[in-house]
Amino acid sequence: MGDYSAWIGREEVRRDTLTASLLARWCATLDRSTPTDVAPQGLHWCLCTPDAPTAALGQDGHPMRDESAASLLPPLPLERRMWAAGAVEFVAPITAESAIERRTRVLSITEKQGGTGPLVFAELAHETFADDVLAIRETQTLVYRDAPPPGSPPAPPPPGDGRFDAGGWDATREVLPTPALLFRYSALTFNTHRIHYDHPYATGTEGYRGLVVHGPLIATLLLDFARRTLGNEAALATFSFRAVSPAVADEPLHLGLKHGDGGLILAAHAADGRQIMAAKATTPAP
Repeated sequence: MGDYSAWIGREEVRRDTLTASLLARWCATLDRSTPTDVAPQGLHWCLCTPDAPTAALGQDGHPMRDESAASLLPPLPLERRMWAAGAVEFVAPITAESAIERRTRVLSITEKQGGTGPLVFAELAHETFADDVLAIRETQTLVYRDAPPPGSPPAPPPPGDGRFDAGGWDATREVLPTPALLFRYSALTFNTHRIHYDHPYATGTEGYRGLVVHGPLIATLLLDFARRTLGNEAALATFSFRAVSPAVADEPLHLGLKHGDGGLILAAHAADGRQIMAAKATTPAP
């Protein structure tokens, strides 16, 4: 498909400030009270966001990529993009009004052949600093794929006859990702990917069954669920997740948490039991 060796090792630095107003909007989006001084886990995905001009956006709403040295990722000839997985280490808390710096480096770009056609995986390493102190270390995996051919069944499939089984979990919670929630999260992350707000585009062009819930939003809901369950703002030391299937707006998500060997197991499921996201976590040492 292409030689992407020139992009391996490319770096980008972005700067931001965790303002009290951003903290308040983030908490309002998740229907929770505002902490006094510490950023909830997951809020870092709303910091140091891309700021491409509107004229520089592609058809899908993402910033266009090109062959220039300023382009962190190459212009891949694949139309669909999703956040496939992530691994986060929470090193230190981020407090309100901290000066934020995020350093990003391209670790790898790998081509694979999937059941639906060619795939390209891009792995990025992020380090987020708050007032010059390392706060978060993270690896992010993006996947690019072709748009589905005409006549393909929509993704995900319609709800089946199954039911989410809460019996195997220590704690569960049901949440409803409404279009308003998706819109607010897109605004917080300055994410203009059209699958999250443009229903005709999401269904007619990219072949989804409805508006698609952001992967990091689902991960954020799991982080917030861990906070609610464990009763601690900095509930987790590490958190890794993998997207399994798309989630659609206005369809309930069932979150589960249980204790396992070596840490916590978390997941998000659709109402019919289809798994949406799988996650693992550890708690801070006593």
